[in-house]
Amino acid sequence: MNYRLIPRLDIKGPNLVKGIHLEGLRVLGKPRRFAKFYYENGADELVYMDVVASLYGRNNLARIVEETSREIFIPLTVGGGLRTIEDIRAILQAGADKVSLNTAAIGRPELITEASRRFGSSTIVISIEAKKQPDGTYEAYTDNGRVRTGVNACDWAVRVEALGAGEILLTSIDNEGTGRGFDLGLTRAVAESVSIPVIACGGAGQVRHVSEVIDEGKADAVSMASCLHYQYIRHYYSDDDYSTEGNVAFLRSGKAFTKVQGADIAGIKDHLGSLGIPCCKPDWAALHA
Repeated sequence: MNYRLIPRLDIKGPNLVKGIHLEGLRVLGKPRRFAKFYYENGADELVYMDVVASLYGRNNLARIVEETSREIFIPLTVGGGLRTIEDIRAILQAGADKVSLNTAAIGRPELITEASRRFGSSTIVISIEAKKQPDGTYEAYTDNGRVRTGVNACDWAVRVEALGAGEILLTSIDNEGTGRGFDLGLTRAVAESVSIPVIACGGAGQVRHVSEVIDEGKADAVSMASCLHYQYIRHYYSDDDYSTEGNVAFLRSGKAFTKVQGADIAGIKDHLGSLGIPCCKPDWAALHA
């Protein structure tokens, strides 16, 4: 088994954004530029998440997905505000390979079965945004981590597998954006409860966090945002990229850089390889042809 590395791009309107605990979103730039860089740097897949879609009741990523799918040739998962079979079909037709469901799936679990039968289970990813409770259990949240459900995250993971989901995108709300590492207990608990792949998300701040969540958390894949975004901004992003991205005062201040060490896909894969953890090796000649 090869472990996958999956950059996550949270989108608000036309912008790539990043927050902490899924809140306090800051503009980082144009998602298309980041996506193309990650693809060329050896990412195995990408996740696009419309982080305000549930507030407005619809996903607004079709145009961005169409643009991205013309430039990258790795699987693209798209989520946020997808509520019906028609919504799913539309975003797949725009160029997505998979869809991520959360709010709609918890509200109407049979949507998982309907979608997996219509489009195939491998197309249906269930996003579980989980927060640790005082009793040590984890509760699933919806609406980009804003709304409590009363649903136990591990129990929900077992149920979504039974309903036909092909993968789980598991985000720790407590650790998301902090750079202090993944919630290994949460990841391991869910991964040991299901047989479908679990993608760990939320907390990566340095290279070793990736190997930890694979080794100790039993994740099948790792999704990252902050450590990749800030590494790209530090070393590859030019000032003229900011011109049409609205308020970038926080980005220019450099404060965002203090929370993570930063890493790139190639460096992470080298690290995993040094530990004997197998991962997909990109065809560099094809990527840069």
